[in-house]
Amino acid sequence: MNAPERPDPERLLALATAEERRHRGGRLQIFFGATAGVGKTYAMLDAAREFRARGGDVVVGWIETHGRAETAALLGGLERLPARTTLHRGVQLAEFDLDAALARKPAVLLLDELAHTNAPGSRHAKRWQDVEELLAAGLDVWTTLNVQHLESAADLVERITGVVVRETVPDSLFDRADPVRLIDLAPDRLLERLAEGKVYVPEQAQRARENFFRPGNLSALRELALRKTADRVDGQMMLDRQGEGISAPWPIAERLLVGVSSGPQAQRVVRAGRRLAERLRADWEVVYVETPHERAKGETEREEVWKTLRLAERLGAETRVLAGLSAEEELIRQARRINASKLVIGKPANPRWRDRWIGTFQERLLRTSGGIDLYVLAGDDEQNDETPRLPAPPRSRLLQRGYLLAGAAVLSATAVAAFLFPDLAEANRIMLYLLAVVAIASTQGRGPAILASVASVALFDFFFVSPRLTFAVHDTEYLVTFGIMLATALTISTLTARLKTQAELFREREARTRALYDLAHDLAAAANLDAILAAAATRLHEMFLSQVVLLLPEEQDSTSASPRGARLIERASETITYRMNEREHAVARWVFDHGQPAGKTTDTLPNSLGLYVPLRTARGTLGVLGLHPADREYLTRPDNRGLLAACAGQIALAVELRRSLAA
Repeated sequence: MNAPERPDPERLLALATAEERRHRGGRLQIFFGATAGVGKTYAMLDAAREFRARGGDVVVGWIETHGRAETAALLGGLERLPARTTLHRGVQLAEFDLDAALARKPAVLLLDELAHTNAPGSRHAKRWQDVEELLAAGLDVWTTLNVQHLESAADLVERITGVVVRETVPDSLFDRADPVRLIDLAPDRLLERLAEGKVYVPEQAQRARENFFRPGNLSALRELALRKTADRVDGQMMLDRQGEGISAPWPIAERLLVGVSSGPQAQRVVRAGRRLAERLRADWEVVYVETPHERAKGETEREEVWKTLRLAERLGAETRVLAGLSAEEELIRQARRINASKLVIGKPANPRWRDRWIGTFQERLLRTSGGIDLYVLAGDDEQNDETPRLPAPPRSRLLQRGYLLAGAAVLSATAVAAFLFPDLAEANRIMLYLLAVVAIASTQGRGPAILASVASVALFDFFFVSPRLTFAVHDTEYLVTFGIMLATALTISTLTARLKTQAELFREREARTRALYDLAHDLAAAANLDAILAAAATRLHEMFLSQVVLLLPEEQDSTSASPRGARLIERASETITYRMNEREHAVARWVFDHGQPAGKTTDTLPNSLGLYVPLRTARGTLGVLGLHPADREYLTRPDNRGLLAACAGQIALAVELRRSLAA
């Protein structure tokens, strides 16, 4: 008889971590369906009435009946929170009252339509953020969700139905739900309910029947909802088998790397990467490589990159911004660095002549990928013509100036050779043109340098090669001269532009590293807590071009994090016009209590003057860092947000260490 297999410590740790994550805070139950009208709200209210009949404390936070009499009838006998009213552009809007729910604190709160967008001026932009706060406060929440509102499914739904889904919910919140109850209804029965007026009022029902509620659409959405639910069941089964010691030793975990650019298909690639990572149960990372070509693009396209990376973070990915001369080399290097087994990219929309001349981007990746699997997703050329596209950004004035300077430099070299030194040898005239090319490449970049290279050959031929003032060439040896001259000029311009770009990238990296070093040095040299905070405020003011305020709880007599009720007071600042009024203090209070960033450039209380970041360590939140940036867009970049998070971490550790020494 074989001895029983000893428990695997790593397996037990993974199971304990998964169980702790599942039950952290309140529990979320989602009534999930393919589309509106399948009976999610009805099923949720029916379950709530059963729960109440067993003596449970259940309260209705917000319910949308959409005029359905049978749904409204189930509200009878259930306690309902009064709506919060807000005035927006002269219109009185009713919304769910988050603070009333937190004060009432029932055992179960019913909150319909998880993907709903809150009215302007609400604490959170989205209802799912309200739910996160409720769960963090320990409340159990029951809610409803259609499959098209899942962030990772939004692009699939757009392809199926032609409808762009604007309101989405992060998959990470859906993954946290326990349980997810699938409410299923066959398409023919759903269409019958639509015709009977049990889904929408007659006017809305007619529009829905003509657009969204078509049999093919409903069948596809139903399959998508079933697949999503099946994936959850399969994952739960694996956890249960592992908990009981049934499964064989675990295989090596997959890791996925998703490469994105500023192209319009980037968000589609991120969502596809999320779905692939979910099926493989793999960790995943989204990377943007900032090459010289990407750096030359306009602000509109760069803003799309930051939106794509923020989407990836909401979907649960790690994000990273890399800098390099070659996107494929940086992607492969990063994939090997994190031991990624699969690489996902979009299909670049390069001109065909360029692909034939130097090869496609995916071909160059394949040649260097080694054992990494490559997934290439179709780009915009396979999309429907009706798919909305971003307008092309206007050409940069700086780029126009570079081309004008390139022309001026070549004309200047021609004038010098023709009028100041008319007796120069041809070799020296060529050197003058090459000097102009190098000057343009080192100051204006690769595009203007290429123009200068071609123009140099043309003007040299036109003015200095017999017969002059014509492009005709009698001596065929000059054709070789032109070819060598053009090749030399192009090579010099390319290498010079690359060196310039590389120097800029190294300068940026060195500046960030130096900033962190200077901050750490100042914090270490500070004699007391006030000196630490003053040094931090000064350094952050210089690093982020922002007005800065540092808030700590009034009680400072313990090495542990202060209680939630402690009053926050200003301990250091670098401000001129930025003042902590009552509203800003309320935002900082929320950040301290919840340990999450909020304010400007975030989805939580975005109308605030400042961005507020918690000063957190392993012991909890020690204080709040507030910044009022001169340039709002500066703090939307993921690399700058990462630098800010690193600075906040250093400050928090310095504060904790100083408290420990003083205790």
